[in-house]
Amino acid sequence: MASRQRISEFLVGSGPIVDVRSPAEFLQGHIPGAHNLPLFDDAGRAEVGTLYKQQGRSAAVLRGLALVGPRLETLARALSDLAASAPGEPLRLHCWRGGMRSESVARLAEALELPVHLLAGGYKAYRRWVLELFERPWPLRLLGGRTGTGKTDLLLALAARGVPVVDLEGLANHRGSSFGALGLPPQPSSEQYENLLARALAGLEGAGEIWLEAESSQVGRCRIPAGLWRQMKEAPVLEVLRPLEERVARLVAVYGVQEPELVAEATRRISRRLGPQRTAAALEAIAQGDAAAACRQMLDYYDRCYDHDLSSHAVNSVDLGNLSAAEAARLLLEQGLAEGRRAGSAG
Repeated sequence: MASRQRISEFLVGSGPIVDVRSPAEFLQGHIPGAHNLPLFDDAGRAEVGTLYKQQGRSAAVLRGLALVGPRLETLARALSDLAASAPGEPLRLHCWRGGMRSESVARLAEALELPVHLLAGGYKAYRRWVLELFERPWPLRLLGGRTGTGKTDLLLALAARGVPVVDLEGLANHRGSSFGALGLPPQPSSEQYENLLARALAGLEGAGEIWLEAESSQVGRCRIPAGLWRQMKEAPVLEVLRPLEERVARLVAVYGVQEPELVAEATRRISRRLGPQRTAAALEAIAQGDAAAACRQMLDYYDRCYDHDLSSHAVNSVDLGNLSAAEAARLLLEQGLAEGRRAGSAG
């Protein structure tokens, strides 16, 4: 008999997580690292759900059996393959509410003599845990700095030295500006972004400080969860300062290698804020292959946005000159500006 586990026990367990919801449900959001083994495809789920509402449980179950019957062998083989990928570990199964879908697949797994744990409350319980996590108090510190100061690279360098860090932009596959998606994979849904952030935060529980980049409330299409955003607005900021030419060089290294028409399209998206003269000058520079000149035209706008966003925070500044990310991380740690240990491991 499959055992039911609460979300806290389910997440810290071992063994493959198997999400038996439909592909569309999984795409919208899922437990990070889960495998999608849908009991029904999207059309089948809709059909069974409609029957349940209109004709009741029996009609829905009968139609569900008709849909699943021809796929039983395929499902069984997929379960066996997942179990074989983690010998001796249970399969951790869930659906939306922890109801018929996961119970049906659990029975199939048990017929194959595969150990199974079910998530009590299903993915719905997981989402409740995710949203509650952002309401807990977290010891946040923000790394700020104008566009091109290398904040993300510095955060990653700090993380490599053991500093607790959550990479808001990395999890969103976006650099946080009109140009932020260039050269990066598609963004997750906002729901999946929340799931990824929750996993990252939960892994840092007990840290004395957790560093994030100072961001607006959205990173591309991904919205920072309200509970976390409220705490970010109150968090102290360490502002990174770098010379203008260093900032331009860093931006050219990232965006100068992108497709010029994509860069031009991103420039047009902010044309109303840039103004007609700066927009025309930037587009001309892009057409001429002069990425540095294009960057300079746009930095004034981004600097004003950044200065406005930072005005409500308590800010300390550090001038990093032309230091590399690794050198800058070492300097911050040496000067005691960044906490490199978790509270539980001090001493």
